[in-house]
Amino acid sequence: MVEGDALRIDAATLLPAPRRIVANLPYNVGTPLLIGWLHQAALFESMTLMFQQEVAERIVAAPDTEHYGRLAVLAQWRCQCRMMLRLPPGAFSPPPKVWSAVVHLVPHAEDPDPALMKALEKVTASAFGQRRKMLRSSLKTLGNAEAILKEADIDGTRRAETLSVAEFERLAINELKKAGGSAP
Repeated sequence: MVEGDALRIDAATLLPAPRRIVANLPYNVGTPLLIGWLHQAALFESMTLMFQQEVAERIVAAPDTEHYGRLAVLAQWRCQCRMMLRLPPGAFSPPPKVWSAVVHLVPHAEDPDPALMKALEKVTASAFGQRRKMLRSSLKTLGNAEAILKEADIDGTRRAETLSVAEFERLAINELKKAGGSAP
């Protein structure tokens, strides 16, 4: 157990491998913590994390469902994610006003280039930033959206919530190429 600001702790220097995170996260910083840990996912064998249920549902959501969005794409791109347990407010003292849920994340064996993770973050932020718009409109902030979509073989009239994680990865690879970075 380590006392400190979890947003500032460097897990790589703090503990030797193998590393696992097991945490009941403060709901106001759960998402930023998860995003930070996803950047370092290769350092961990697993992460077992308690979130507000709504956030947990967004992490494990499938495409074309109500909760699917940026957080699902980023988490599922880096990890196998599954909901383990839901807890009612009465399980805590004092009880919160919302349900909680535990999500188990196991990082995929391959550790992608950090530049690709940044490109995926940029693409998903743009795509889900205007959720009800067609991709050809929401991705305009990237510049040359039509070319990126065409190269990824994705119809620009689709909406972000209909794309699979693999399709978002193709868009991120094309964005990285466009920006002059090397892509897998």
